[in-house]
Amino acid sequence: MEKFLSKYAKILVVLATILGALSGPLGKAISAPSLAIGFWRLTMGLPFFIISVFSSKYRRGELKNIDKKSLAGAMTAGFFLFVHFYAWFNAVKMTNISSAAVLGALHPLVVLFISIAIYKRKIGVKPIVGIIVVMIGATLTAGLDYANLSLTHFKGDMLAVITGIAMGIFYAIGDKVREKVDGAVYVLILFGTCWICFLIAMLASGTSFFDYPSKDWLLLIVMTLACQVGCHALNNLCLGHVDSVYVSAWSSSETVFAMFFAWVMIGQIPTTWGVIGSVVVIAGLLYYVFNSKDIKGGRARNL
Repeated sequence: MEKFLSKYAKILVVLATILGALSGPLGKAISAPSLAIGFWRLTMGLPFFIISVFSSKYRRGELKNIDKKSLAGAMTAGFFLFVHFYAWFNAVKMTNISSAAVLGALHPLVVLFISIAIYKRKIGVKPIVGIIVVMIGATLTAGLDYANLSLTHFKGDMLAVITGIAMGIFYAIGDKVREKVDGAVYVLILFGTCWICFLIAMLASGTSFFDYPSKDWLLLIVMTLACQVGCHALNNLCLGHVDSVYVSAWSSSETVFAMFFAWVMIGQIPTTWGVIGSVVVIAGLLYYVFNSKDIKGGRARNL
């Protein structure tokens, strides 16, 4: 699998971005509370990675012999993934999906800061310009939502900001941990820690585990396959083969796909600014990808 990921990682990140954009519309359509959405999404997704790790002698050995620093890093990333999920599912229920996606797209700035200040990577001016253009385009997709903020929208927008910060932190941590840890093993620890956080939160808050309509369960299955396995797992597996800045930059373009899916699935018609913003995002991404060779230093191992 690592050889396949090494060869196609950049393409897989793009696919993961498209699938991840389904999270907003699906989360808004599910009536279950945010904690239940996160808990069941992880509960349904974890068996894929438990089987992947424990059916392989090599991965069982990797899991058994993982060093304490890498284990602590993976678990810390799992906690920030929990914060990301919890804030995101609340945000999309409280504000416009495109606005939540825009504010959640702050994570490239977090990844850039950690990569430069902590990991000491040399990132050229051109890739940074590309990311800034992407974020400007993502902001435009929000249209005039900011001119009509209600208190509920404001709370949702602030949660979306937390979403982006948490996402940037767990991508940056994962980039470093994946230098030493097999992809499937890392994702199992990451998701397992996140699942435990959701379980504790469910029990502490008294949130119901099962009292939801059949429509919610169907949508949760779709969300698990598309967003948990197809997006988050795939992105974190690819971290061993592409830089976290690349993954984060593409993830920020979810605003464009989220806007499209929100239109098709729940009838949120894109604004003129949304369309213009989409064009700017695509232009910024093309510029970034063309110049991503200017990112040097600290690259993860080729497994």
